[in-house]
Amino acid sequence: MIAALVEVELHVPGVASLKGKRAVVKSLLAALRQQLNVSAVEVDHQDLWQRTTLGVAIAAGSETGARTVAQQVEKIVYREPRVEPIAFRLEIAATER
Repeated sequence: MIAALVEVELHVPGVASLKGKRAVVKSLLAALRQQLNVSAVEVDHQDLWQRTTLGVAIAAGSETGARTVAQQVEKIVYREPRVEPIAFRLEIAATER
């Protein structure tokens, strides 16, 4: 089994409150969970209005599969017009057999 972690830093320029940011983040997290069956949460910058970091955990049978899902995460984020991606980081860990 392969475990992967995608860390996504985002700028949320169109919001003027934490409540507005929370709506955008909640919608994006729901899309990731529903479309890709991954675990996704906000992991940093919870107290800032226009910035957030999301963590997405992926479990796959192969490294290729994990990288494919990570690319799909990136596509979903880029399709969200209310956010501007700052950085994507991918970390892959293989379990021993």
